[in-house]
Amino acid sequence: MKLSCSPHPPSEIAADWLVLLLPEGFPLEGELAQINQALGGLLERLRTQQDFQGKLGELCQVPAPAGIAPQRLLLAGLGPVEALSVRSLNRTLQTAARTITGKPTRLVALSLRAVQSANLAPAALVQLAVTAFELGCEGQDLFRAEKKRHPLEELVLLVPADANSAELNAAAATGQILGESVNLARRLVNLPAEDIYPESFANQAVALASGAGIHCEVLDQQALEAEKMGSLLAVARGSGRPPRVVILEYRGAPGAGHKVLGLVGKGVTFDSGGLSLKPTDGMLTMKCDMAGAASVLAAVVAISRLRLPVNVIGMVGLVENMTGGRAMKLGDVLRSRRGVTIEVQNTDAEGRLVLADVLDLALSRGVDYIVDLATLTGACVVALGEDVVGAMSNNQAWCDRVLAAAQAVGEDTWQLPMFDHYADLIKSDVADIRNVGGRWGGAITAAKFLERFVGDKPWVHLDIAGPAFAAADKPHREGGGTGVMVRTLVELARTM
Repeated sequence: MKLSCSPHPPSEIAADWLVLLLPEGFPLEGELAQINQALGGLLERLRTQQDFQGKLGELCQVPAPAGIAPQRLLLAGLGPVEALSVRSLNRTLQTAARTITGKPTRLVALSLRAVQSANLAPAALVQLAVTAFELGCEGQDLFRAEKKRHPLEELVLLVPADANSAELNAAAATGQILGESVNLARRLVNLPAEDIYPESFANQAVALASGAGIHCEVLDQQALEAEKMGSLLAVARGSGRPPRVVILEYRGAPGAGHKVLGLVGKGVTFDSGGLSLKPTDGMLTMKCDMAGAASVLAAVVAISRLRLPVNVIGMVGLVENMTGGRAMKLGDVLRSRRGVTIEVQNTDAEGRLVLADVLDLALSRGVDYIVDLATLTGACVVALGEDVVGAMSNNQAWCDRVLAAAQAVGEDTWQLPMFDHYADLIKSDVADIRNVGGRWGGAITAAKFLERFVGDKPWVHLDIAGPAFAAADKPHREGGGTGVMVRTLVELARTM
């Protein structure tokens, strides 16, 4: 998508669509008054007749508007200016983008001049807008002959004449990188397990890393055995697809004394549940069980493309959880890389077994702070719903930084407690720990399991089971993979 920022009046842009972002009650003054006059008082009539008032998420399409150059007009409501947030603005922009991209479109002009908010600088607004339109152009219909979404050829951002053009162009470029990176994660999640499996995911990571200045290392079966990653290897035993661990290293802050951010992603490319077999309905979307790995890969690529001055090591553990003749069994005792023994009481609690070994490997590579992402538990979806990420941590200060990054980019995250007594629920009679903690507090007992493998490093576990995959379309969001937390991880790296 070609991008540009322009000071030209909206009514003079020969665009397929002109999009006006309007606050609730939108006063008809300045440029809006001129557009209203060119339209023969249309904006005033829409407001007076309450056909469009600018309420949050409200849209009004005007085909073939007389008096202005654009062929179509889309009014998008922002709600009260004082209540405008990154989250609400994201939703409005993405809704507008999805409305437009249902048909092939050459040029869209997006006017940002009516958006006045003390909380959003012009550059931040431009960045959000470009990211939203990148996301709104891509759907999950990768294999449909007739696509539901169509990419824009060009997006023109109409900005104030006195704006800093260099700053806004840089913001637009950043927004495009973020949007493309989120779409990368979405695409990986939306591809079926026949296309995305441990080896093919690793191959894609190698290709992406080589084009982004990232050092990439792939550990195959033999290397994983040499690393004594018995927990991860046990999950992979039931599949004909051998496991992989991908290590992505970006050094944007060379020299001594710089902290290293470790990002770890669960990459179960398909989860049948193993011998604790899932029912059909529970298995239908299990191509998404590698969403944590997809978000880590996409975030590291974005961090590198943005040339952020930070050191990052991303690691993803890639397996299939299947039911072959060598599949792990209930009652098996696994020896993890860290030496902790694990009693298997449910083979469908496999993601934590993968993460355990990868977290320990990350410690050996010298990370100072850790964030892991995993579609880990249905219990987290029960607790927080489908749109909120659960956060659990061993270090409140570090957790606060992660939560602040999520809030800054408009991704909803909520912290769950990590009281010591939850660890009692995963005690085993035959091993150091067991891989499930019973019916209650399942998201937290899973996090307490992972806590055994991070030592004393500041660590945050993000359970993305709810928001990682959308069961159906919403006005602001396509169904399928969402690329959740990619923007949060990039923002976190930026703040470091």
